[in-house]
Amino acid sequence: MTPETSTRRRFLALGGTALASAIAGCSTSLSAPESSPEESSSPSAAGESPETDTAGSPYTRVYRDTIPSVTTVQTTAGQGTGFQYDEGHVVTNAHVVGTASEAQVRFHDGTWASGPVVGTDPHSDLAVIEPGTVPDASQPLPFSDQPPTIGQEVVVIGNPYNLDGSVTSGIVSGTDRLIPSPAGYQIPDAIQTDAAVNPGNSGGPLMDLDGSVVGVVNSKQGDSIAFGISAALTQRVVPALIDTGSYEHAYMGVSLETMAPAVAAANDLDDPQGLLVVQTVRGGPADSVLQPSSIEYVNGRQVPVGGDVIRAIGGTPMETFEDLASYLALETRPGDTIEVAILRDGDERTVEVTLDARPDRSTSPLR
Repeated sequence: MTPETSTRRRFLALGGTALASAIAGCSTSLSAPESSPEESSSPSAAGESPETDTAGSPYTRVYRDTIPSVTTVQTTAGQGTGFQYDEGHVVTNAHVVGTASEAQVRFHDGTWASGPVVGTDPHSDLAVIEPGTVPDASQPLPFSDQPPTIGQEVVVIGNPYNLDGSVTSGIVSGTDRLIPSPAGYQIPDAIQTDAAVNPGNSGGPLMDLDGSVVGVVNSKQGDSIAFGISAALTQRVVPALIDTGSYEHAYMGVSLETMAPAVAAANDLDDPQGLLVVQTVRGGPADSVLQPSSIEYVNGRQVPVGGDVIRAIGGTPMETFEDLASYLALETRPGDTIEVAILRDGDERTVEVTLDARPDRSTSPLR
């Protein structure tokens, strides 16, 4: 399933999507011998050449400024990358740490530290480790305060195939993508890049040329297609993981379909705009508030007919499933009541939906 599919039915907060086997990073079979946490080895030679004519390269500057803050992460689940979030915590992917309660962190100066996994969120595929000792050189990496733009140059630093401190570069190929999560839901607001990402890179920083984090590397889904969890979502989730060990995502409990021309025609709508409510979860936030569709045959194909069409939430237009998923993830929390502008039976109206916390695992209301 490609993140940019616009007409395929997707399930909001219900997922309906299995975890892609292409999630990269938690590598248990490495091409080079694995160092033990008790051993201390010299830093990788990658990027450590003396001053040369390339010293003015923006990639070299980003590497030299940030490499002390990028770490290797090892658990019984495998190995990946992490980076310094604040003075005492390292961020990585949830699928890198798995169910481990402890992790070993190797810093660029060769020192190792062990510490607890203080929080994980499989819904956003983020985790936080608290290593016991942090070298002075490992400073928190700043997060970008601006969303990335398509075509913007980015840099990835990580440990693919046990090649510590490898740097790759590329551009932002797309924004506001949906990618699979370990919980079976989809992670919204993700960043697509063509920078090289391989097993072992997961959990590392995706940075702009100022050395600010624009995303946390998450997965690879093909040649020149890799993804990262956005800085905006990371900055909402990680503080809660540090404080409480978990994060609750807002849940609407509805399945939707993009209002493509064929679906609009079947619903006697001239304007193919908005999101058609296909079904609501019994007892969920949208149950008895939003009107679901019925499935009918139109010109020999099954089409949802008769449901509410969501046009806006909180005054923000909803053109795609990505719009709605990102809005819920970045603008709302469980317990919030949102105003949903809908089209029902040809009439425009506004209804209120009070959001719940998302269930642990994705389930589809159509099963």
